[in-house]
Amino acid sequence: MAEHWVFGYGSLMWRPQFSYLEAKPALLVGAHRALCVASVVHRGSRQRPGLVLGLDVGGRCEGIAFRLAPSDARHIRNELKKREQVTLVYREAMRSVQLLDGSSRSVRALCFLTDRNHPQYAGVLPLYRQAWIVRAAVGRSGRNADYVLSTLEHMEEADVVDQKLAKLVNIFCPCRLPRSPDFSSRTTRRHRGYGVLKPVPRPVGRAAG
Repeated sequence: MAEHWVFGYGSLMWRPQFSYLEAKPALLVGAHRALCVASVVHRGSRQRPGLVLGLDVGGRCEGIAFRLAPSDARHIRNELKKREQVTLVYREAMRSVQLLDGSSRSVRALCFLTDRNHPQYAGVLPLYRQAWIVRAAVGRSGRNADYVLSTLEHMEEADVVDQKLAKLVNIFCPCRLPRSPDFSSRTTRRHRGYGVLKPVPRPVGRAAG
């Protein structure tokens, strides 16, 4: 019987909102995690878009692979489409991911890849530009900054390393205590408010998003 897997690389890792048989750390080769999608619904608006994560072309991405029960697979995939495809900015594709559980096993998993031809594709932006956008944007599901910070903290708990995302958080949330370089400590102090944040410097020659 064929197995059914879903690959999570952002909020799906820590808030899947569906039942699954098992969750395994996994590696996708050929795409990388990036704040490359302009959010105009959940973490921003048409007037002031935010930035959310997408799987962009090239590189590699560590995430979580969820194995679904065959009886639930079709329903869960339909629900994921409703959740992820509000504006059809992603392409649904089956990709091979390697399970990082010591087995070196590869499975086919449903992935939501960023559509570079979609109007909401934000491209590759400098970190300070990303920080400026993230700090200012608010959408239906809350503040863009909360989304980025929560995603990073949950990734750290799962020992998923993303140095670029960590650097971005350090720009707009400098009061947050970073994890140790070897990422072995689980004593990270959590930031619970944005009232004491210093303003993010406005990049010279770039308008706010």
